[in-house]
Formats: sequence, C-alpha cells, structure tokens
Amino acid sequence: MLEELVVQNYALIDRITVKFESGFNVLTGETGAGKSILIDALALLLGENCTVTIAHSRTKDLPGVCRQADILVAAVGRPEMVKGDWIKPGATVIDVGINRKDMGDGKSKRVGDVDFAEAVKVAGAITPVPGGVGPMTIACLLVNPLTGAGRQNKIPEPIDPQA
Repeated sequence: MLEELVVQNYALIDRITVKFESGFNVLTGETGAGKSILIDALALLLGENCTVTIAHSRTKDLPGVCRQADILVAAVGRPEMVKGDWIKPGATVIDVGINRKDMGDGKSKRVGDVDFAEAVKVAGAITPVPGGVGPMTIACLLVNPLTGAGRQNKIPEPIDPQA
C-alpha cells in the first residue's frame, strides 16, 4: 500500500508539470507510515535529479527549511501543522496527512498536515484534504487489476496514470 501512495504522489507531481530538477525539495514527516512514504518518495525524487531534504517535526527552524522547498511533501501526522508562512510562494504542496480535528461542538472534520486555508494563498499548487491524495491513490490502485484483466483477455491495457 505504501508503494502505491508514493507512485500516486509521483504521478501527481508529474501531472502538475513541476520541474523535477528544481533547486530544493523538502519532505517532512515522522515515524510510522509517513516515514515509509517519505523514504520511497526520496528515492523517486533523487532519481529525477532533485535535491531533497528530509525534515522532522523537531528540525531546527522547520518553517525556514520548508520555505526553501519548490516541492513540499507533508506527512507529519499532526493536523494543520504546516502553516502558510512556511511555504515558498509558488511552491507545490502535497499533503499526505489525514487527521481528525475537533471542532469544539462535539463534531470533527478531516484535515491534512497542511493548514489549507493559509497555504492555498501562497502555494502554486496544493492537494486538498480530503479529496487530493486519496482519489489519486484509488485511481493508481485501479490500474493494476485493469492491466491484469486486459492482459489475460488480450485487450488493450488502460492508460497508465504515470505515463
């Protein structure tokens, strides 16, 4: 499952025509699934000649580190931790996080690791939560069974979302 998340993030970055060989890219994360996703994303971005920095939530001057990124991938597991002033103007932000935020009235809502309301004012492109990375994951996961069925029945394969 983690590999599919990385592949779909790679497809997402590629689709929004970000120059991979940009000057600086930051992956923020902690332990658990976020760490695994970031390590795989690191390999993909390095393979595309990117300069990549992995930062932890306790990295010294984390906002300053994030502000240098042309592509910022957030997988911290903390609701709305990455604020708008952490983001370089025009940067691409991929929010992998999915968190529940208590609204104070007994209700909660799903939010990402990035404060979307602030970030959308600064970022050149940003994935919303919900509705960003999740649907891309589903689309990429559907390619495998469709490809297999096509090969078994000698019919054309579906269009590869990474192509």
